[in-house]
Amino acid sequence: MKVRETPKNGDERETLMAFLDNNRAVMVWKLDGLTEQQARQAVVESGTSVGGVVKHLAYVERWWFDDFFAGNDVEYPWTEYDPDADFRLDDGEGIADVISLYEAAVARSNDIVVSVEMDSLSQRDRGGTRHSMRWIIGHMIEETARHAGHADLARELIDGTTGYLP
Repeated sequence: MKVRETPKNGDERETLMAFLDNNRAVMVWKLDGLTEQQARQAVVESGTSVGGVVKHLAYVERWWFDDFFAGNDVEYPWTEYDPDADFRLDDGEGIADVISLYEAAVARSNDIVVSVEMDSLSQRDRGGTRHSMRWIIGHMIEETARHAGHADLARELIDGTTGYLP
């Protein structure tokens, strides 16, 4: 994933997806240069780690685009008894695994985005309301940017590295 120029006069989909893709690229970049131990290092009481946040976002992509919007049944690591399982790297799961999981989820999400109109509504509803693709993309920009901030702070606490874009 690479940061790209955001269109200054692009259409809605092109502009929104550029902002989302740039936040996605930042998430992968925040793992660059970390050791396997550092990627799973919890930096706050809740257990948040850079690798865990990227893993979580892979499942968030799956949830909003593939499951909620497209109506496909997708498996998740969380359970009723362990609702935060997607925030942790499992034994034997490393940086390359998490990046691969995230990139596959993003590729699937992008395939879904280009196949529908921005006004298309989700197959599933939440509280009786179906959501437009436009809303889902906007929410994913919000969600990914929020976690990019978490990853930025975690990275600074781990090794002092800061930065907005690679």
